Amino acid sequence: MSEPQRVPNDDDLRVAAYLTRNVEDALPAEALAAQLARARETGEPLRCKLGLDPTAPDIHLGHTVVLQKLRELQDAGHLVVLLIGDMTARVGDPSGRDSTRPVLDDTAIDANAATYQEQAFKVLDPARVEVRRNSEWLDMSSADLFGLLRTTTVAQLLERDDFSKRFAAGRPITVLELLYPIMQAYDSVALEADIELGGTDQKFNLLLGRDMQRTYGQRQQSILTMPILPGLDGERKMSKSLGNQVGVRDAPDEMYGKLLSIPDAAMPQYYDLLLGEPMPEGVSPRDAKHALAHRIVERFHDAAAAAAASASFERVFVAKEIPDDIPVVEIPAGEAHLPAVLGAAFGESRSSARRLLSQGAVKCDGDVLPGEPLDVPAADLDGRVIQLGKRRFARLRVGS
Repeated sequence: MSEPQRVPNDDDLRVAAYLTRNVEDALPAEALAAQLARARETGEPLRCKLGLDPTAPDIHLGHTVVLQKLRELQDAGHLVVLLIGDMTARVGDPSGRDSTRPVLDDTAIDANAATYQEQAFKVLDPARVEVRRNSEWLDMSSADLFGLLRTTTVAQLLERDDFSKRFAAGRPITVLELLYPIMQAYDSVALEADIELGGTDQKFNLLLGRDMQRTYGQRQQSILTMPILPGLDGERKMSKSLGNQVGVRDAPDEMYGKLLSIPDAAMPQYYDLLLGEPMPEGVSPRDAKHALAHRIVERFHDAAAAAAASASFERVFVAKEIPDDIPVVEIPAGEAHLPAVLGAAFGESRSSARRLLSQGAVKCDGDVLPGEPLDVPAADLDGRVIQLGKRRFARLRVGS
């Protein structure tokens, strides 16, 4: 689409510099400033797209890195288009994968999608969000699908780092996976996106969206990619499948405790990506973690919850006291099978419970429960508190 060249003024350049201060890529160079100039001159807000595939029920802090950038765009006067990838989730995003991603069934996808919008609004201003689902246009006829597939070559798709590595190693790549980046790129056409955001692992897909828009005669989007937030291990990408995530719906105590477990080396990234500021100088890692945890809990809950979580941590892990509010779990009278008790209290499988007991990871009233025997009189457990790991407690009561 041809249009007059827009010349950014000082305000456009200032806003563009602020919006790109902590991004990994802002492509093409200088494009965002020109887009801001166009929006200012025409009075039309930019359409800023983020696609989320509902492959899990919860959004974690890694997702909020991009959501916060979208909030900055909203605060600058622009519109967020939050795309729920209910159709692309049926394919499974291969980004960063060295094997085929499992595909969820329709019921799970729909259930997950129902929670995504509510959680995203913990960061975004709902008044400046347009929520769409890509099943609106990707549930297309064969004729339309064939036309879409003609826009992209196999050679283009094999330029993707994950595809090229799997191809070179002889690992399988399904035709359905090759379709995923084409579908994501077509989303930008359907939405007439001006800007698309994503993590650094999405760069290929976002650039392909530009190519797709050009093919369909549209104005091309610019792209902003955000650094990947490491998980609680400080190394791998935060991911529910890796079990190293902090969910935005985690309970305050759980969220607070998880954030205090971050390795010291990862703290600068957490401050930069979640708080938008450098880690404070002259402060011990312990105090910096407490400050980070307090602010994150306050953001996703409230100030009272953050204060209570901080006090609870000090009471439980510093003073070694039991939390005030712990669940009460009823166990049958007679003989208690400890793996079954752990299953009722914490949702552990029998095999996992046996392993935890053998590792000395379970305590009863502060004392380690031995791995044997596994069957004990239920009366010996009545009224006692069992603890799994550092943050999980339950009080046992013998039922009738």
